[in-house]
Amino acid sequence: MNQIKVGAFLSYLIIGLNNIIGLLYTPFMLRMMGQTEYGLYSLVVSVVAYLTVFDLGFGNAIVRYTAKMRAENNKEKQYEMFGIFLLLYSFIGFITFCIGFIIIGHVNTLFKVTMSVEEMDKVRIMLMLMICNLAFTFPMSIFGSIITAYENFVFQKLVNLVRIILNPVVMIIMLLIGYRAIGMVVVVTIFNVLTLLMNAWFCFYKLKIKIRLRKSSFDWPFLKEISIYSFWIFLNAIIDRIYWDSGQFILGMFTGVSVIAVYAVALQLVNIYKGFSTAISGLFLPRVTAMVTNNEGNDKISELFIRIGRIQYIILAFILSGFIVFGRVFIRFWAGPDYAQSYYIALLLFIPLLIPLIQNIGITVLQAKNKMKFRSILYLVVSICSLGISVPLAKLYGGIGCALGTAFALVIGQIIIMNIYYHKRVGLDMIAFWKEIGKMSVIPIVLSLLGCLLLYYVQLDSWGMFVLIVFVFSVVYIFLFWFKGMNQYERDLFMKPIQKMQKKNI
Repeated sequence: MNQIKVGAFLSYLIIGLNNIIGLLYTPFMLRMMGQTEYGLYSLVVSVVAYLTVFDLGFGNAIVRYTAKMRAENNKEKQYEMFGIFLLLYSFIGFITFCIGFIIIGHVNTLFKVTMSVEEMDKVRIMLMLMICNLAFTFPMSIFGSIITAYENFVFQKLVNLVRIILNPVVMIIMLLIGYRAIGMVVVVTIFNVLTLLMNAWFCFYKLKIKIRLRKSSFDWPFLKEISIYSFWIFLNAIIDRIYWDSGQFILGMFTGVSVIAVYAVALQLVNIYKGFSTAISGLFLPRVTAMVTNNEGNDKISELFIRIGRIQYIILAFILSGFIVFGRVFIRFWAGPDYAQSYYIALLLFIPLLIPLIQNIGITVLQAKNKMKFRSILYLVVSICSLGISVPLAKLYGGIGCALGTAFALVIGQIIIMNIYYHKRVGLDMIAFWKEIGKMSVIPIVLSLLGCLLLYYVQLDSWGMFVLIVFVFSVVYIFLFWFKGMNQYERDLFMKPIQKMQKKNI
């Protein structure tokens, strides 16, 4: 229990540190690297991200089945399973290595229209480093999954915490010395290898695990069960890659590295935005799962779905409203005037993302009711359609075109079709949900319009003035939303932690 509590605390600390360090470190990195180098780095990261889908969802399977075998006190079966997965992942690493070098051999074909000879040479070097890194990561990744299954969260989180802090420090030193994109890849590779080796050390010397590989270990019915379990996770990984990494690859083929850099900055902001929703929903997942497992009625599940959706909306609507009003000025100060288009790209993704982010508890309901198949197939079809739309749009409008393609997929798949499915097939009361969200939306919409009108007449030329205006906007927004947008349950939810702290201090 202490491992879980401390691990949970460290998880939220990691989320906060990631966001803070990202916001503080990114402007320095962008200015030191320049658009071209940052664009090259972002492109290579997005290309290699596609190869990570070869995990095939086995990492999650290791966690699940190790936990199951530990509960059954079947150590020998565990060790045999570890041997099977080590062999599987070694083979996957070899296949990844081969595919990666095929990609390296076709860099000229893919990017000759948009890149110079020097830029393509840098892409080859970075791809080579990152592909070797990934090929090594696959077989070594089983140790991280084992640590998770053994519920030793503190060690893993502390290693990640140290990595998060040290990584930008070393990066800054490398940038000051004069290294750019290739130097960043080298640093990422070194930190990744060290982390993987530490996980292996912990498994062998602290958890005392063993890896056994015998002919009798290959239990084909068991492997079939694992494959079926892993398939839907694998499918969702493919969908994520299409949604969030295809844009940079498409831009690399049809536009240029500067456009990729602008798009990558927008995606960084999108990831921070998404993180706020995940952090909130994670607190409620056990309760939702228990309700569904205990066969409680759809009315109670809908009530909780609406309640959690409202709480998420309180946070995300505030962030979205602030970004609509101040996002353009923030990006100009933070990233620089060359990244002005990042505002419009991010906005095209922020707005449609709001709905699936405040409904992500629905995913837990689908998992508990064993109805993930429809969602996975739907998202795959819609994401492929999005990819097809993004190519011509990217040729015409660059990064904005890619964002339009992704926004289209979000609206059709994750908003319209999934809301109908939740209502008709899952039994959630989506009409009541939208009535609640509609009532809450008046203040964000009105203040966003008034804020944009105000900035049309007020020129923000310094960080000091910017922070002051954002503070005033936030105070007005929170005051109005507190009394007109939130109900008593939500006000109590926010006030109880403060009241507890006050009682402790008395």
